[in-house]
Amino acid sequence: MSTSAERASDAPTTTAQPELKRVLGPKLLLLFIVGDILGAGVYAVTGTMAGTVGGIVWLPFLLAFIVATMTALSYLELVTQYPQAAGAALYTHKAFGIHFVTFLVAFAVVCSGITSASTSANVLAQNFFGGLEVNGWLDAPGQGVITLVALGFMLLLAVINLRGVGESVKFNVVLTLVEMTALCIVIGVGFYAMAQGNGNIGEIFVFSDQQDKGLFLAVTAATSIAFFAMVGFEDSVNMVEETQNPERIFPRTMLTGLGIAVVFYMLVAISVVTVLSPTELESIRESEGAALLEVVQKGSPGFPIERIFPFLAVFAVANTALINMLMASRLIYGMARQGILPRPLGRVLPVRLTPWAGIAFSTVLALGLIIYVTSDPDSNIVANLSGTTAFLLLCVFTVVNIACVVLRRKRDPNRKVFFTSPGPMPIVAAILCAFLAGPWVGRDVIQYQIAGGLMLIGVVLWFITWLINRRTNTRPGDPALLESSGPAD
Repeated sequence: MSTSAERASDAPTTTAQPELKRVLGPKLLLLFIVGDILGAGVYAVTGTMAGTVGGIVWLPFLLAFIVATMTALSYLELVTQYPQAAGAALYTHKAFGIHFVTFLVAFAVVCSGITSASTSANVLAQNFFGGLEVNGWLDAPGQGVITLVALGFMLLLAVINLRGVGESVKFNVVLTLVEMTALCIVIGVGFYAMAQGNGNIGEIFVFSDQQDKGLFLAVTAATSIAFFAMVGFEDSVNMVEETQNPERIFPRTMLTGLGIAVVFYMLVAISVVTVLSPTELESIRESEGAALLEVVQKGSPGFPIERIFPFLAVFAVANTALINMLMASRLIYGMARQGILPRPLGRVLPVRLTPWAGIAFSTVLALGLIIYVTSDPDSNIVANLSGTTAFLLLCVFTVVNIACVVLRRKRDPNRKVFFTSPGPMPIVAAILCAFLAGPWVGRDVIQYQIAGGLMLIGVVLWFITWLINRRTNTRPGDPALLESSGPAD
């Protein structure tokens, strides 16, 4: 596998590799980051959060933003020191030099992409049928039909992925504008309802302890859920080799992108709690990703926008799922080509030149995952899938924050430092990420089972590959030489 990250390897090379074209300035990079963060997350988790803490649903978004920003500071310190497109795997390998640990981080990122795409598939199905119902074209179907649509959507993504997707920054800008438009509609509906006297702004200060957890535990649980909506910022490190003067513009641009995202999320949260009553807030806890649709339906009755909004949401969520499956399949391909996973997983279509084996593998995992979580009629499908994604990434972020501390000690004193996370911030961020990943936040045990099962599959495949490499006396490549760092949100 010839990647930009390979050129960052310490091993000498005899063949000069062409460098990527630096086309991203501050504005395009900002739109990329904002578009990566905004997406399925706010659609997937707002209902569950509102059903957990009531009107103060904006607070977990704010706390998740703070933890994400602390971790982003570590990423910024690392990406300005190691400006190569390999993300968490590269930083882990630079810090610890243990191939198996680096593999675990890389495969955890793969699994987070698959669980995130599976979340998006279910959210898409909910909004799609919600749009049909609002327009009077079809009555609300049962969970079985929704699951079939989610499975069909994942197969459609595989077909698109197999044909090849030209990743264009300009196309990403269009998708970002669609995502922002959909959220602006929710915000506009909320403030319109307040202006008409139909909204209760006082609800934003009301804590509803529906699960008898107490304020601290309930807000902590909701924050761990909200973290799913904040992920995506770490993906931008993959664009570092295509960014103009990245050491200077990355810190300001990434932090600005995070700030814009949290403003959107908090305004959406305020709109939700002012439009919906406390009883409705509790009922949307199990709404499976349709909370924002309910806000638009109630807040703008008779307006055409309520008929259009569900399909805008479908478009935004579909983009998130496609990006995640692209990332997962390419990472699997990269690890197979490096001899870290079975080499057949690195096979490519001869005409399309797309990694069909990686696409097939990631799609089968996603299909199996959707079937598994929907087999229990009492489980909250979207909450469990999004929670698993957040758990996996919180573990990855914990390692990255620790790696930041370790690499500070290894830093060449003669090398120019462009950005440093303030003082002990990486340590604090590592502690907070590890805390939010723990069972004390009330995470459903099925989320640990899903994450453990996916990681176990990876470890088994790694061990089989290790045995084959040992028998054939083949030296595997570097698991840090990969091109992606995480899922879009």
